[in-house]
Parts: sequence; C-alpha cells; structure tokens
Amino acid sequence: MALAAVLPFPVQPEPPASAPAPQRSRGRGRLTVRGESGVTRLVELFQEGSAKLRLPRTRTGAVEAVMINSGGGMTGGDRFSWTVDVGDGATAVLTTQACEKVYRADEGRAEVAARLTVGAGARLDWLPQETILFDRSALSRTIEADVAGDGRLLLAESVVLGRRAMGETLSRVAFHDRWRVRRDGRLLFADDLRLDGDIPARAASPPLLGGAGAFATLLLVAPDAAGPLDAIRAAVGSLGGASAFDGKLVVRIAAPDGLTLRRALLPAIAALSGGRPAPSVWTL
Repeated sequence: MALAAVLPFPVQPEPPASAPAPQRSRGRGRLTVRGESGVTRLVELFQEGSAKLRLPRTRTGAVEAVMINSGGGMTGGDRFSWTVDVGDGATAVLTTQACEKVYRADEGRAEVAARLTVGAGARLDWLPQETILFDRSALSRTIEADVAGDGRLLLAESVVLGRRAMGETLSRVAFHDRWRVRRDGRLLFADDLRLDGDIPARAASPPLLGGAGAFATLLLVAPDAAGPLDAIRAAVGSLGGASAFDGKLVVRIAAPDGLTLRRALLPAIAALSGGRPAPSVWTL
C-alpha cells in the first residue's frame, strides 16, 4: 500500500536549511592613565570581545599599550572601538601587535573608532602599524581627539594597498578615513579621505597617489609643533611633504610599497617625537 494512502495528510518536503549567519568580531578597549609626581600610572584598563590590550615593560617613563585584534584581521560587519584618556601630566604610547589586515567583505564594512583625550601637559603617541587592504575590502575608520592647550598628540596612520611582494593586487576597495582633532574644544584639524571604485586607475592618478602602493598621514599637535619641520622634511625626502601652522604639523607620505613606507615612517616618527624611536613591536 502506498504511504500516501495511509497518512491522513499530505507529506510536505522539508524546507531547505537557511545558511547560518556569519560570525562577526566585536571588540572594545579602554585605557586611562594619570600623571602623579612625574610618573605615569595606570588607572583603568578595560577590554571586551576581540579587543585586547597588553602593557609591555618599558623604561621610558610612559605607559606603552599594545592593541590586539584576537580575531585575526577584519572583514565586513566587524566593529572595534578604542578609548584612550591620558590625564594631566601623563605620557602614553599606543600601537598594535602587527599590521591590521582587512579582508574581502561579502557584505557591509569593517568599522574602527578611536576616541582620544590628552590632558594638560600630557602626551599621547598614537602609532598603530600599517593597515593592509585586500581586494574588495571595505573599511571605515574614525579618529576623534581632544587635546588640552599645552598637551601633545602625535597621530600616525598608514595604509598598504595590497602587498606587492606577495603578488597582491587590488581591483576595488571601499576605504573611508575620518579625523577630527580639537584643541581646548576648538576644531584644529579635519581630514576626510575616501578611496573607492577602480583602485588601479585612482592610484595611478598624479593628484591622488601617483602610482604609490602605500601611504601615510602623520599629525603632530603641540605648542612647538613647527620645531621639527626641517627634520621631518629631511626624513621623508622625496616621498612626501610637510607643513606647519597654528600649532600643528601635517605630513603626507606616498611610497611604492609597504617596506619603503616603513623605512620612511621610522625616522619620521623619531623626528616628530623628539628622538624617541617607534614602539618596540615595530620591526623591519
């Protein structure tokens, strides 16, 4: 006897199982330091999700913190935020364990937000290693900073458009970098960079990158920001340029590849930080 004749209702086929939602990385890190009797002391360290903070021992008198993405790179839908508060008279250096890799995004974009505060007589060096963009990646990055009138902030962010030594080429990416820096509440520096669409054509454009495969922006905010102008121009050479005005110094560097860029970044950071070398995790 047929099964259909026995069952009092028709048999419906099982619906196809829907694909599971892809996992996405989330992370938040927060660091607060204060100056006490000429010594920088840790007040708060918070980490959540895939964001980790490690504090290597140093003899510089500053708190050096290493930001880590334990997710092993980023893709569309990942979200990270970093908050750094350097109190009056304190000194901190923030860097990353390695270059941040941004992989192809099937949907959405990766987002990174940094919120930085530098108090009176305080100093913060924000020196992450390079961000490497892979083909069809999508990244939105925001940096918001508030600096006291006599505070000192050094920002350095660099981007590599695929590793040429590995044969990596980019056809399309979506990259948005937004900086807003205020001194005593007044907007001092605003910068928006958008790089998307046909990357080979855009990168070849002389007004944009002129064929460069890696680039960086460095910003020094300090009462004496114009002081290292000659030194930074000598360090950068033909790869970029620098200008100083109103208590800020801005440097742009464009290099053919990541290695050439790093070789320029190391002396540039030393020039802008008063001779202090790049963090110990930086290597060639």
